[in-house]
Amino acid sequence: MSNTHLNTTEMLSRALLRSLFDAAVAAAQPALCLPAFLPPPPKGRTIVIGAGKASAAMALALESHWPQPLEGLVVTRYGYQQACQRIEIVQAAHPVPDAAGIQAAQRIRELVSGLTRDDLVIALISGGGSSLLVAPGESLTLQDKQAVNAALLACGATISEMNCVRRHLSSLKGGRLGALCHPAKLVTLLISDVPGDLPKDIASGPTVADSSTCAQALEIIQRYQIKLPAPMRALLESGAGESIKPGDARLMGSEVQMITTPQIALEAAAEVARVAGFTPYILSDSLEGEARDVAEALAGIARQVALRGQPFQTPCVLLSGGETTVTLKGQGRGGRNVEFLLALALALGDLQGVYAIAGDTDGVDGAEEIAGALLTPNSIARAWAAGMNPRTYLENNDAHSFFQALGDSVITGPTLTNVNDFRAILIKGQV
Repeated sequence: MSNTHLNTTEMLSRALLRSLFDAAVAAAQPALCLPAFLPPPPKGRTIVIGAGKASAAMALALESHWPQPLEGLVVTRYGYQQACQRIEIVQAAHPVPDAAGIQAAQRIRELVSGLTRDDLVIALISGGGSSLLVAPGESLTLQDKQAVNAALLACGATISEMNCVRRHLSSLKGGRLGALCHPAKLVTLLISDVPGDLPKDIASGPTVADSSTCAQALEIIQRYQIKLPAPMRALLESGAGESIKPGDARLMGSEVQMITTPQIALEAAAEVARVAGFTPYILSDSLEGEARDVAEALAGIARQVALRGQPFQTPCVLLSGGETTVTLKGQGRGGRNVEFLLALALALGDLQGVYAIAGDTDGVDGAEEIAGALLTPNSIARAWAAGMNPRTYLENNDAHSFFQALGDSVITGPTLTNVNDFRAILIKGQV
């Protein structure tokens, strides 16, 4: 096969993979999916509150389809603001919270105080809200929350485990914000970024009931050997940090609507693959575990497909979503999607005809303003030729630097949505 053909093949493969990722992000845009879920106007006031990386775009979509009076405030990540006219957009830090998040949380608390049964609260909640809507529990400080948040992000805990702890160290999460809205009608519109689409885990569930307990939060802290400041431990051990439980009268009349999910994004990508002539297979919308472990498992499947035609015939695309984890042990920049890709490359070895993309649909993999990266059959060879040891980069949790050096980073800027990780493995078969 000629070099020209190889270059054309690689360019077409890269373009297809990027189009799959873009289709997944586009399917999760609030402007597309939110309007159908808007409730009827109330007799009284309409108050809009929200938190998350998609909350500003959700607010703009709501404004555009709400002719009646409304007011409100949502908090989003720095750089994710939108030009709303009636809903104020406040920006704060993610993934480690800052003072702007505390101030926004206090203002949201004030907005929902003193409402009546004739009023309506629309809560716009998406991934990232746990850090953006920061309201430390009794006797806790911002510094306490920052330290624990950073420890949770580095220890390898799942998103469900992290959010269980966060719910019990907050004065707004775990249904507390929803309870404050009583007796107004409360409608929560959610964009899911968590495996299983559980409302209590999306931004740590500020407006929905939570069945988990302080004791469970403590078990997670102990499991990952996280050091807690004394006031935090006292809050959990005493039970004073308990969340709002199912059956609480203050949440009984509330409604919860899931407006888009990782599965919807994967289905959009699958259709693009199908049109391009590749049979898509959605393996799961909720894969979890260490990024490098997930990579080794998917590499095994990809190898069987490429070499044996089992369980799928080539050409095909393997799609998956969910949220993997990275236990930081090296001095690198982290990033679960790029760590997945680098581990996948090493596990595939010299297998030809396999390409991949992995990225966070919010445009930020870890703490980097980089969504993810692209992988080609010659990525490892190009790295060695450039004097780079791929395994050293993996062991140092520095896959971002690896793919940047190869020119294979995927950079989108703020996508204004968040339906978690997206992975596509394109298998053309052996050449």
